[in-house]
Amino acid sequence: MALGRGYADQDCSLARALEVVGERWTLLVLRDCFYGVRRFGDFHAHLGIPRAVLADRLKALAAVGVVERRPHTTGVEVDYVLTDRGLDLWPIVFSLAQWGERWLAPEGSRRLFSHAACGTDIGSGGACPACGTVPPPADLLIRQGPGADATLRDDRVSTALRRGPHRLLTDLFPAPAHTAPSGS
Repeated sequence: MALGRGYADQDCSLARALEVVGERWTLLVLRDCFYGVRRFGDFHAHLGIPRAVLADRLKALAAVGVVERRPHTTGVEVDYVLTDRGLDLWPIVFSLAQWGERWLAPEGSRRLFSHAACGTDIGSGGACPACGTVPPPADLLIRQGPGADATLRDDRVSTALRRGPHRLLTDLFPAPAHTAPSGS
C-alpha cells in the first residue's frame, strides 16, 4: 500500500506539526533562519536547494506564520525572519542537530553553541551548565566545532559562520550603515 502525501487524516498534533516542518529541506531552511540567514539567494547558495523548492518552502512557512517576509533595507530584496511561532521551533531544531552530533558525527561536533551571557557551552539538552538557564536562541553564540570540515562549502554563509562566534538570529549580512553626506 502506497503512503499518502499528507497527514490530513491523522488526529494527532505531531502529524499537524509535520505538515508544517516535515517536508524535505524545511528544517534546514529553519536552521539557517536561526543562524541569521535572511535572504533567498543566501538560503539557495548555502543549502544547494533547487530554487523552486526553496520558494515553495519559504512560501509555506510564511503561510502558517513561522516566518515573516519583510522588505530588506535596500528596498529591493525580501528578508525572511522567524516569528514567535518560528522561534518556538528552536528546541526541536537544536535537539535534532544534537542527536545528529551524538549518533552520526564520529569526528565530533560541527557547531558549538554557548550562552552569550556567561560564555559557557550549552549542554545537549539546551541548558547552560554554569547558570542553569535554558537560553533562548537570541542569547546563544554559534561557532565552528572540532568536527567541522571547512573544505566542504565555500558559499558566503559557510564562510561567515567560520569567521567566529555569531549570535543566533542576528543577520549574517546586515546592510551597511548609511553615512550622512558631508556638509560644506
